[in-house]
Amino acid sequence: MSSNKSTETQTRTALSPTRRPGQERVAALLEAAAAVIADKGYDATTMAEVAARAGAQIGSLYRFFPNKDVLANALVERFHVRAAETFDAIDKETENRSVAEFANALLNVLGELRPDSRAIVALLEGTAELSAHRLELRRNLRKRIAQSLIHRCPGLRKTQADDVAAVLLQAMKSVRALTQEEGNGVRPAALNELRLMVQCYLAKTFADAGCPR
Repeated sequence: MSSNKSTETQTRTALSPTRRPGQERVAALLEAAAAVIADKGYDATTMAEVAARAGAQIGSLYRFFPNKDVLANALVERFHVRAAETFDAIDKETENRSVAEFANALLNVLGELRPDSRAIVALLEGTAELSAHRLELRRNLRKRIAQSLIHRCPGLRKTQADDVAAVLLQAMKSVRALTQEEGNGVRPAALNELRLMVQCYLAKTFADAGCPR
């Protein structure tokens, strides 16, 4: 019986309204959910708290999101969309940027997505089931970074771009961590050193692949 209940939970999905008022209500509910989850963690968050943060009736929340798992998955999907938009903007300006500027744009991605990324990390650390989504998110981020690298330097082999993307993702996370710690005694110079290190790394990688600019 519990197996059937689990299967039913997994197959339920969020309601996607087609009219503007419904879309705005869903957006407000997701913002509230992101804020509560970022503050309290996924496991401690309740649907009632999310509804209260959004100033909505609990029935309205359940109408769009049948349970907390569905709400969490909707936040993950929204993060995917926003991350893709950020990378698209980077790719659009690639030809107008130096290698150093391109490196900085990549390093700033998680910072620009910070309000979402705090909630994403919190909710994906909450349960073993959701950890699979976190692995998928990490894979998708590496894949998107690799695409931007190849867009910037077509001479890169795909396997090499994948390896460089894995390194850059770690650097991006380090930038976020250093930025968050600046108020606790970390000197801005440390962040600048990390940025310079990544710039030099990409400059050499691109030069070796025939894309020196």
